[in-house]
Amino acid sequence: MQTIDRRTFIADLGKGAFALAIVGLAACSPGTQATARPTASSAGSSSPTPGSPIPGQPSAAGSPPGAVPPARDELTWQRVNLGFVSAYVLVRGGQAAIVDTGVGGSAGSIEGALAGIGLEWSAVGEVILTHKHNDHVGSLGEIMELAPDATGYAGAEDISSISAPRSITAVGDGDTVFGLTIVTTPGHTPGSISVHDATNGILVAGDALIVEGGSPNYPGAQFTEDMDEARRSVAKLGELTFETLLVGHGEPIEGGAGAAVAELAAQG
Repeated sequence: MQTIDRRTFIADLGKGAFALAIVGLAACSPGTQATARPTASSAGSSSPTPGSPIPGQPSAAGSPPGAVPPARDELTWQRVNLGFVSAYVLVRGGQAAIVDTGVGGSAGSIEGALAGIGLEWSAVGEVILTHKHNDHVGSLGEIMELAPDATGYAGAEDISSISAPRSITAVGDGDTVFGLTIVTTPGHTPGSISVHDATNGILVAGDALIVEGGSPNYPGAQFTEDMDEARRSVAKLGELTFETLLVGHGEPIEGGAGAAVAELAAQG
């Protein structure tokens, strides 16, 4: 499978001169330090069959005023588009979990995404970090200060490389956080994890996968510590059932994502 360098990848994402200017500062590689000038967030939501309404529960992102609130087990998502990397706000039952925090300076955009769905930092109980690279954990300290009741989670192998104002809880294969199943997907980093919601058909893969040209692909070899392990992790993800794929780099895939990942894995 052909890999691309980070400059070409970012250009393909169509984020313009700004993204190209910051790639040298904030590429997804160990030890990077940078400050983001985030763009506006963009919304998305899962679309499982609605269940019984829950009085007082906020509507899902994108729902019209007065719409029937989602069932308690329904998961909706909000993408926070930071220009060359994305964070995600996952919402269930009026509570939120943040998956990845972007580079330093991204907390304001994440706060905007929360406000757009009628939530405040007090609704955030979990911050899940897919891996240790600074374009994914750079705003962790600020976010944990803004959400003082939130617990941070990450793969055990990456925790020692992540700076945080309080301890981060190690998670492993099959653990559950916010009703989501943790899937260990090492390779990009030793402690890389993905987050799976089988009920709603959503996978948040961090950098275990990228999306280019509307299709999933392997992470770039130049930013991946063990490419063979990364390929095995993609094969593992290809065995899961999901329709929506959310990644750190690239546009979300809504519909047929699991089949596309399985096809990628079959190609080797």
